[in-house]
Amino acid sequence: MANIKPFKALRPVLEHALQVASRPYDVLNREEAKAEATANPYSFLHITKSEIDLPDDVDIHHQQVYDKAKQNLQKFRDEDVLIQEENACYYIYQLTMNGRSQTGLVCVSSIDDYFNDKIKKHEYTRPEKEKDRINHIKTTRAQTGNVFLACRDLEELDEIFEHWKHDNLATYNFTTADEIQHTIWIIDNLATIDSITALFEEKIPATYIADGHHRAASAAKVSKELSESNDAQYFLTTIFPAGQLAILDYNRVVKDLNGLSDSDFLTALEKDFSVSLSSEAVKPKEKYKFGMFLNGQWYKLNPRENPASNDPIGVLDISVLSEKILDKILNIKDQRTDKRIDFVGGIRGLEELEKRVNSGEMKVAFSLHPVNIQQLFDIADSGEVMPPKSTWFEPKLRDGLLTHLV
Repeated sequence: MANIKPFKALRPVLEHALQVASRPYDVLNREEAKAEATANPYSFLHITKSEIDLPDDVDIHHQQVYDKAKQNLQKFRDEDVLIQEENACYYIYQLTMNGRSQTGLVCVSSIDDYFNDKIKKHEYTRPEKEKDRINHIKTTRAQTGNVFLACRDLEELDEIFEHWKHDNLATYNFTTADEIQHTIWIIDNLATIDSITALFEEKIPATYIADGHHRAASAAKVSKELSESNDAQYFLTTIFPAGQLAILDYNRVVKDLNGLSDSDFLTALEKDFSVSLSSEAVKPKEKYKFGMFLNGQWYKLNPRENPASNDPIGVLDISVLSEKILDKILNIKDQRTDKRIDFVGGIRGLEELEKRVNSGEMKVAFSLHPVNIQQLFDIADSGEVMPPKSTWFEPKLRDGLLTHLV
């Protein structure tokens, strides 16, 4: 069963919470982070992407960057921008976007559960991305990136959330520039804490990484190096029941047609798809329907045959696209390493696909129907791995509101 516990969060004082809260480090490049944080000395990006405070010629993976992160974190603490909880608590984190809310539990989860596969994975990780967060955690002695977990729905957990939200005032409640409302309640009642811990011990056999495979893998590897620290044997997570979550599409853009002309590429597609012109951008509304943007024109692609239903990986839309187009026609064998392909989260809209192609940076774009949470559970339970960048969860947790010190 799932092993979680409360923790003493490092968190912002109320008057600086909105300033501190920052988008996750891995959704921004150096230039974007610098633009977002330059006028805000209390942005948590000064800690999670501390290269923004160093000359541009300093490599983002140089030890100097991690030392700067440690220095900035200590500065935030010295100036009482961040304070640490006196007692271990759980935290309820509610995100509201476009009128829809989802509520999760912020806690720390056992590293042993990660190694024993009680925390289930569905993606491979990349060593260079792991190394970056390993160095960041070891230097700062802080887990600054929250791992987004899902669990199967549990009525008793939902009831605890609703009762606590009804009976207690939120500690933080603000709306960020992207119009997402972030509301956090602190659960400091020992009886409620014990009830939550017991629910996970008795009724939740596993949790599933929804977003944050690299953060989780990094924390797990650091735990071995910091074996003397009990805190390092747990890592920062927010667990959302499945019914709370929405998964957006995760689309593809490709730089070239593998030497084919536009007409030859369209002819090749016809072998496995019916191809038709569309007068508007194509956002697929059901499985096995695809959109394609090529040479200023949108197309609808419908497979001539649907995949076999007994293969949890093969039934994914991205698997159909990968097998029939990316691999078969465009010769993209490994999406994790091939530099000809890039990924565009659905939150950016179909306009981003058009922009990437119309600029000449990319040649063709594909829009997909999103994976559902049951598919993610099925694949993780089977021990299989999804194609890279298969799921995009939105809204995303903000960094800096709750940090776990190790």
